[in-house]
Formats: sequence, C-alpha cells, structure tokens
Amino acid sequence: MLSRRASYEEIYTSFRWNIPEYYNIAVDVCDKWAVDDPSRVALINIEPAGKIEVVTYGELRLRSNRLANLLRSAGVSRGSRVAVLLPQCADTAIAHIATYKLGGIAVPLSILFGPDALEYRLRDAGVEALVTTSTSYAKLASCEVTLPDLKKVCLIDQRNFQTELAACSPQLEAIRTRAEDPALLIYTSGTTGMPKGALHAHRVLLGHLPGVEISHDFIPQAGDRIWTPADWAWIGGLLDVLFPALHHGISVVAYRFEKFSGAEAFRLIEKFEIKNAFIPPTALKMMRNASLLDRSLNLTMRSVASGGETLGPELLKWGRDTLGVSINEFYGQTECNMIVSSCSALDPPKPGFMGRPVPGHDVRIVDDAGIECPEGAAGNIAIRSGDPVMFLGYWNNPKATESKFVGDWMLTGDKGIREHHGWLCFLGRDDDVITSAGYRIGPGEVEDCLLKHPAVEMAGVVGKPDKDRTEIVKAYVVLKHSFKPSAELAANIGDFVRSQLAAHEYPREVAFVDQLPLTVTGKIMRRELRELASREAASAVESYSSGLVLAQRNGL
Repeated sequence: MLSRRASYEEIYTSFRWNIPEYYNIAVDVCDKWAVDDPSRVALINIEPAGKIEVVTYGELRLRSNRLANLLRSAGVSRGSRVAVLLPQCADTAIAHIATYKLGGIAVPLSILFGPDALEYRLRDAGVEALVTTSTSYAKLASCEVTLPDLKKVCLIDQRNFQTELAACSPQLEAIRTRAEDPALLIYTSGTTGMPKGALHAHRVLLGHLPGVEISHDFIPQAGDRIWTPADWAWIGGLLDVLFPALHHGISVVAYRFEKFSGAEAFRLIEKFEIKNAFIPPTALKMMRNASLLDRSLNLTMRSVASGGETLGPELLKWGRDTLGVSINEFYGQTECNMIVSSCSALDPPKPGFMGRPVPGHDVRIVDDAGIECPEGAAGNIAIRSGDPVMFLGYWNNPKATESKFVGDWMLTGDKGIREHHGWLCFLGRDDDVITSAGYRIGPGEVEDCLLKHPAVEMAGVVGKPDKDRTEIVKAYVVLKHSFKPSAELAANIGDFVRSQLAAHEYPREVAFVDQLPLTVTGKIMRRELRELASREAASAVESYSSGLVLAQRNGL
C-alpha cells in the first residue's frame, strides 16, 4: 500500500511489486475479511424500490460459496467462462467472487446490450454459465439465440433459483490459483471488425491497486466509503472501484440509476455519506449543471477520481468549489488500466495534463518502432511489457494480440507528449475508437448492425465532436435504391441500432450520402468522415456563437 509521506519521485523510484505465485481475487476481496472481521460491511446495496440491504463480508462469503457450489454442480470448473449479465448490485459482486473461487473466468456483460451484442460475446467466449435476470434473459430467448456451450442459466429473480441456491452448502474452499491464471474476460471494441475479449489474470487486481490508491489521495483512510455511477460490467466499475475497495475493506455503495441524474447523485452522496467516488466526466458535467440550481449541498467528500476523457480547467475548478476536492484524473484502457494518474495529495493538478505514471508502471512516449521520444515530442503512449495490470492477450485472437506490441512495449493506440518531471499530455487517438460519455465505442460493431437494417446499403461510423459527451456516434449511410432519405427513416435506423446493441452505441445522428470514401481495397476511409463530422460540428458551434452574440445585443 502506498504512503503519502514522501514525494512523487520518492514513491515512484522506491516502489517494488510483490506479486505472489499463488493468488485468487475472491480470497483477497472476500474470504480474508470474512475470517478476520466477518461483521465488517462490504456492500450497501440500494434496490430500485429504495430498499437498503447491508451485506457484510461474512454474508458475502456464504452467499458466494452457495452460488459457487451451484455452478460447480452444473459443471463449471477451472477455466469455465461464466457470464455476469446484471446491473450494479450485490448479486454482481457475488457472481464474480463465486466464479473466481472455482477458478473460472468471469465475463461481465452490460444489461444495456441488445441481443446481437450479447449473442456475439456469449458465443465468442464459449460461455458455459450465465447469471442474469428474467428480463435480460428474455432478450436472448425472444431472438432464438443458440449457445451450444451454455450449460446453466441462473435467473436470480426466480423462485426456483433461490430454492436451488438455498439447498447448496455454504462451505467451500476456493481453488488455489496462480496469480497468472486467467480470471476475467472483458470485451472491448476495436477500430475494425467485431469486439475483442481482453483476458486478464488474477494479478490484474494487484496491478490496479497503486493507481486506485494514488488517484484517491491514498485510499484507504478512516471513514472512507466509495461509489461510482459506472456500470460494474466495465473495467472502470469493477477494477477502479469494486474490487480495490473490497481488497482494502472499504464499504461500497451499489446503486444503479435508471437514468443518471446530477441532482439524484448529489442526494445519494449526501444520504449515504459517500467519501470517495469515481465519476466519469459526462456525469461530472451533469452534476455541475445540477449544482448551479441547488446551492444547499452538504458534502463531506474526501476524494474524487475521473477518467475516460480529459477534464478542462473549468470542471477542475468546479470540483474544488463544489465537491470540496481536487478531482484526480487518471488514464488507462481495458487492456492495461490505471497506469497514469494525478494526485492532489502530492501535487496540484496541471490543466491539460492527465498526470504522471503511477508507481509500478513504466509509461513512455515512443515512436512507431518502439524507440522512446524526447521530451516534448509527440508519439505513442506505451507501457512496458510484463506489467501486472496488463492483459494476457485477446481471447482466441493471437494476431490482434501480437499487433498490440512493438518490441518491449504495448502500444495503447493513443498519442501523447511527455513533459518535464514525467507529466503526460493526452493528444488524441491513433485509431477510430469513439469516446462518448466515457464509453469507448468501436465503429465496426455499429456498422455491422447498421447493415442489418433493410434500408442500409453501406455505412461508415465516426465520432462527431460534442461539447457534453466529447463525441457522439454519427453514421453516414448509403441507402438501397428502393429507399428515400427522410427524418423518419434516420430516426428508425438509429432506434434499430439502439435496440440491437446498447443505448450508448446508437448513432445520435444519421446522414444520408450517395457514396462513402473508400480505399483501393474497399475499406472505409474514416479519417475523411471524421474530418467532415468535425467541420459540421465547428459550423454548428460557430452558428450558435453568432446567435448568442446577437441575443446579447438585443438585451435577451
């Protein structure tokens, strides 16, 4: 655990990893506390109807043991993939812990996914067991999805499942796994083709700890209690909040908004005396807007971390004035997360910079050949191979894994600059991934879904700059000859994608074009589409600004 009684340079140079040969996430985040302090509060689970369930570490162990025994009776064993299709709730944590105890591989899936997105991931991973609700499972059943590897479906809201669970023994000895054994398979979108599964070992949690600790000004401290609006189906919810907190014995507040509200977020923080939070930038912006309308906030926050998009000086100032803390920015990606962070307990934030390498992580700026760039020169943000937080590889995709590395470095696909004292500036992406409201969206999956619409002949998807979401998904569509462009058809196409994939992935704008820019090999030239979208966004901003000036001149 990191100590704040030193400078950044002293902490970074003195840090040494201590990764044991044998390590199991479930034993670390659950069983060790259940033995030492079983009545300690692990989760404060707030159900949609308002009912509050307090789950201790002792209860977490018994419930995860029962589920593990049920899954084992269905054939789940070491290496089996278990999908967790649940919202942010206690059962999500229990399903993950039960899977790790069996030496299985958890596959977190968002309840926002539609049937196409779910079927692809479940089939690609060869999922053998699924823990979900009746509502989410109905998405698959209604579309006649066939999953030949699936042996067991646990519908947690059904009485027969609860009866099965109650009949299972609460006693279980977790499988003795190595730190290098696979534990977690998270699907992440790339620039082309279908999503890739990033496979992580049990050590991934240990690799996350320094970044979590430093981004929260040296968590844990007395009274800490953490929450995030980020879905636990993503690496940000699971490994930036849930598991590091349970590792440290910090209580986690679990609550899923039906639709995120800045005002509701403030009420939650006040009511449950939340001291620490990971809040994505888009959520921070919504909270800022809510705080402008309500000045009667009574907060006792100690730390707020944010990642996914760069924060501007205005949002950082609002954090100090309203939340009472300096928001710490961090950086990473699903394949290698929490590797850069600011830490206000050590240094004041530098606007325009995302922070410095987290102790334990060797982060450099290199050229395309893997040669380190001089200070101030733009290049690829890269992490040295062998890092404990780094993925094992892409699931069943060795070619994609190999292309991620150059020499001793894993390339993130992002561009940056390294300045004096190691401060890193994020410049932009070197690929086509769209960053919208904190989500990273691959255009390939959206384009593939668009082509299933009966009116669509071809489609190209890019990110269009947006002041609130960083980017929105914009689709450029070539229609089949029998269809005519219209606002109604554009809305229909957008709704179609939303119903098949996820709410954050559907195109908020659909433009009809006669043809798409293509390379000689027939690939879509997204760079040209991005330039077009950027010009459209700039034109819209210019028009808005002119209108605003005119209104002011007229005294409005």
